[in-house]
Amino acid sequence: MRLHPAEMELSLGRMHRLLATLGHPERALPPVIHIAGTNGKGSTQAMLRAGLEQTGARVHAYTSPHLVRFHERIRLAGADISEPALVALLEEVIARNNGEEITFFEATTAAGFLAMSRSPADWCLLEVGLGGVLDATNVVDKPALTVITPVDFDHQEYLGDTLAEIAGEKAGIIKRGVPCVVARQAEEAEAVIERAAARAGAPLLVEGQHWHVGTEHGRLVFQDETGLLDLPLPALPGPHQIGNAGLALAALRTLGQGEAAAEAAMTAVRWPARMQRLAPGLGLELWLDGGHNPAAARALSAGLAALPARDTVLVVGMLANRELESFLSPLKHAAKVIAVPIPGEPKAHPPETIATAARTLGLKAATAPDVPAALAEVAQTHPNARVLICGSLYLAGAILSAESAR
Repeated sequence: MRLHPAEMELSLGRMHRLLATLGHPERALPPVIHIAGTNGKGSTQAMLRAGLEQTGARVHAYTSPHLVRFHERIRLAGADISEPALVALLEEVIARNNGEEITFFEATTAAGFLAMSRSPADWCLLEVGLGGVLDATNVVDKPALTVITPVDFDHQEYLGDTLAEIAGEKAGIIKRGVPCVVARQAEEAEAVIERAAARAGAPLLVEGQHWHVGTEHGRLVFQDETGLLDLPLPALPGPHQIGNAGLALAALRTLGQGEAAAEAAMTAVRWPARMQRLAPGLGLELWLDGGHNPAAARALSAGLAALPARDTVLVVGMLANRELESFLSPLKHAAKVIAVPIPGEPKAHPPETIATAARTLGLKAATAPDVPAALAEVAQTHPNARVLICGSLYLAGAILSAESAR
């Protein structure tokens, strides 16, 4: 963390320099599936991993951020990286970097590449950290497949103020001749992605054109030129997961995987803090989600609407670089918002700032010193309510850490 520059400038120069000193581990990875987009990257990756592992394949996975332990970011053939291995890799990266400027994400991504290049596997799933063009993961010249989840507004300070600009950054993972599976997009985002693919000669498989996904009689139905799949609904709850499931299935079909892998992608997937049902507390129905941008809020709203009708109280903590009103606006049907700090995060919105934004939207709002105090208040004032803790993956991680410590 001490190496991290005060002003982060997106660039691949530092990453290329460091990887060269490490012997280019990014060139020794198993076949790579590279995933970019605004929302749904982690869920799509988790479904892909579940499907591939069902076939007996060994699968590496790199994702960010972590929820409870940093080790979650680097999975080696089915298990989180061990503490001794992680320590040794980070020490190696720091030594080889030789005091040069590097970002936290670049250094840890280099460590991930080292780990995955030295451990045998059949596949390597890489999730973009930020954007695409200049993301530290975008150093693999010839992945087996690229995947772009829905593009929406997020990180405008780095990626641009228009959907077209943001889509251009995400499309930066498209590589010459490499197939790219694309979720349904807004028209302007899709146009940018199609132009990028045409320039690279990359075959596109776009939702609504080359493949279709939906639900019918409580089942998931996927269809492409290969045929139709009739599958269980994904184990991850929420209507938005249908689109993520379609992406994973389209990717699996492109990789030549069969129906058994497709079914496992739906039934064996596990991905915490995505509309995750927690054990009841204080008699309340508790849910947890790490969503933190407008697109995630819309997905949460749809997910709540799909549940049996019940008053919903939101317990919200958000980082200071997040827009409050655009996140809270899709959730205006909530009975109340209780704003809380994020433990250990000094760069979080003060609870009163969140509460003020909620009141501006016409929501009832209050503050609490922490999540347990917020739940105690809900138990007193809305004893039959559904509670959704949301607004930040860092808040979700703190909740899961507290749960595991019980």
